[in-house]
Amino acid sequence: MNGKKKLRVGWFSFSCSEDSTIMFTELLNDHYKEWKHLVEFKYFLPLQKREDFSEMDVAFIEGAIASLAQEKKVKQIRNLAKKVVAIGSCACIGMPSSQRNLFDEKTREEISQVMLRFSYADKVKKVSDVVPVDDMVNGCPMDTKVFLQVLTKYLHEFGVA
Repeated sequence: MNGKKKLRVGWFSFSCSEDSTIMFTELLNDHYKEWKHLVEFKYFLPLQKREDFSEMDVAFIEGAIASLAQEKKVKQIRNLAKKVVAIGSCACIGMPSSQRNLFDEKTREEISQVMLRFSYADKVKKVSDVVPVDDMVNGCPMDTKVFLQVLTKYLHEFGVA
């Protein structure tokens, strides 16, 4: 680090298609030269082998919460992050991942072995059902214009830009 303050961010993905992760990675194609001086990735597994699961300014959380283990991790993330942003439809409204919450009894029985095998919870939740969320970037995939606005907001709020 060159002594200049950077926004410490984490990008986390739970139950979803990870289309917003792909969109974010594509945004890096256009913004990498600018962001490398402004953003420090504490946690972003698609780009890093290491996991720095420590204090961060902003945690971007993509995906719905489908298990007790995921709930626990989201709560840990909330404790480590000053701000949490729900990314994509699954994180913001739970859908389409939470469609199984609407299944009839016969369908629930048909998927019961999968639910057991992966230790899924009875209900899929949106991120704000588990922890307080400071911002949301909806869409499937996320609306990249809104994402850029939210990122810019936090770059200013944390005195980076």
